[in-house]
Amino acid sequence: MKIDLQLGALRDYYLSGEGTPRSLISALRAEAEALNPAFKLFIHLLSEAELAPYFSALDGHSPASLPLYGVPFAIKDNIDLAGIPTSAACPAFAYTPERSATVVQRLIELGAVPLGKTNLDQFATGLNGTRSPYGACRNSVLAEYPSGGSSAGSPLAVALGLASFALGTDTAGSGRVPAALNNLVGLKASKGLVPTAGVVPACRTLDCVTTFSHSAADASRLLALLAQFDPRDEYSRANPSWNDASAFGQVRPFRFGVPRPQDLEFFGCSEGPGLFAAAVARLQGLGGEAVTLDLSPFLEAARLLYDGPWVAERYSVVGELAQAQPEALLPVIHAVLHKAPQVTAVQTFRAQYRLQVLKAECDRLLAGLDCVLTPTIGRPVTLAELAEEPVLRNAELGYYTNFMNLLDYAAVAVPSGFMANGLPWGVTLFGRAFTDQYLLSLANAYQGGPAPAQPARHDRARLVVCGAHLDGLALNGQLQQRGARLLQATHSAPHYRLYALAGGGVKRPGMVRVAEQGAAIAVEVWELPSLELGSFLNGIPAPLGLGKVELADGSWETGFICEGYGLAGAVDITEWGGWRAWLAGA
Repeated sequence: MKIDLQLGALRDYYLSGEGTPRSLISALRAEAEALNPAFKLFIHLLSEAELAPYFSALDGHSPASLPLYGVPFAIKDNIDLAGIPTSAACPAFAYTPERSATVVQRLIELGAVPLGKTNLDQFATGLNGTRSPYGACRNSVLAEYPSGGSSAGSPLAVALGLASFALGTDTAGSGRVPAALNNLVGLKASKGLVPTAGVVPACRTLDCVTTFSHSAADASRLLALLAQFDPRDEYSRANPSWNDASAFGQVRPFRFGVPRPQDLEFFGCSEGPGLFAAAVARLQGLGGEAVTLDLSPFLEAARLLYDGPWVAERYSVVGELAQAQPEALLPVIHAVLHKAPQVTAVQTFRAQYRLQVLKAECDRLLAGLDCVLTPTIGRPVTLAELAEEPVLRNAELGYYTNFMNLLDYAAVAVPSGFMANGLPWGVTLFGRAFTDQYLLSLANAYQGGPAPAQPARHDRARLVVCGAHLDGLALNGQLQQRGARLLQATHSAPHYRLYALAGGGVKRPGMVRVAEQGAAIAVEVWELPSLELGSFLNGIPAPLGLGKVELADGSWETGFICEGYGLAGAVDITEWGGWRAWLAGA
């Protein structure tokens, strides 16, 4: 009987007493050994002796005591596992680390068990999974297609039912392209959110550790466990509170960007346009409003990754080996890196300046959106096509992915259907840095996963206003100067009384919830950057403050409330139905 390895199901399996980590993972190891000759997914499969210490570490623990008790996972072989060689798919480069990468050590401490080190495009340079001396990784569904790369073996470990999840890395799309090709969720979290200490760099300033899983819910749970600041990693960034585990929630109406028709590229694939149109319709069915987006500045940024100086950053890792032992690198890797030694400092700074211009433009385009939807790849390519034109076909795979880390965005690849030949097809949701859990919330809804009880959150906070902060009134500028935008004009639930407060230079209302004789009050819902909410709150004078306000649709949002003592000398204006109406008629 095939065991469901998704996190919740596996936990239930262990709690039921049907099996143990030793019995299950030993069986998975034997299955992996049988599959490896065909799929070439593992460079190093841990032996029974190498697995034994991990099983022993679980002794004395119950399945309920560790979040990832007995969960099998696979590790891309450019990420360190203590005592096991790290090769980056280059035998001449291989070394045996004494210490695991921070992310691997964290997983082990949480109870997860590493199954092995997976194959990859050499030095994580490629998006197809064929650039390895250990063999080309074929697709999990159709043998004539690649698995995608550079994290080639990791998605196969999950798709073939050998691991609950797998670690990859992503510089240009390596955590998303193979997810799409193998019907998985590929999370490329915001840069610095998951530590990269103990990871062989591709581009140190851009690299991200990624996860492959069957569901967005599993990806969310893993991210919540792994998003921790790491002193070992100079590029580590703390996770803001709005992006913690509780941000994964139920999706409310949202706005998503859709590339202009002239920006969409399917490279001759006849099925791509229809599949993408269906994905747009599915998001609209979830409450999304599609907004046309100019993708051209994003695509220009993408071209900088290989046409610009960042190829020299790759060369900084492998350059000495390439010079001393040129035969150690595959010819296609030499072809990618050949111009790197000629990159000058002047070219580097000019490219950085151009990237900053593009970053500002792209950020402006994203400011009023909750996310952007794109295909993950334009069209899949066969192994034969890759062999014939390796650089061109690889570049096509990165059309929608190469810009993401350069522009510092979060992204999640989501399964979206199948092509006529049975090959998986997927889309990507991306957005501003540190909106990862929100993107996973959308991905979960897109997959039809169970909706969490709490609403999904991101880097924008909602605020209900009922008085001088209404659009066009005296204090609305306090919102506008903080980058707020109006979401909707609506009413509160019919449980409030509205008062014109006494004193003060600017006329102000107080809205108070009552048990009886309440009414619906006209209000507006605004959205402002979460970072600005604190300064806004500090400027609110007594007796007003922020609390929870119930709206007409039954939802509860943060909004203005009034302390009871502030009603001394106030005038009850509830009959007017709202502050704006009272101002006009008083």
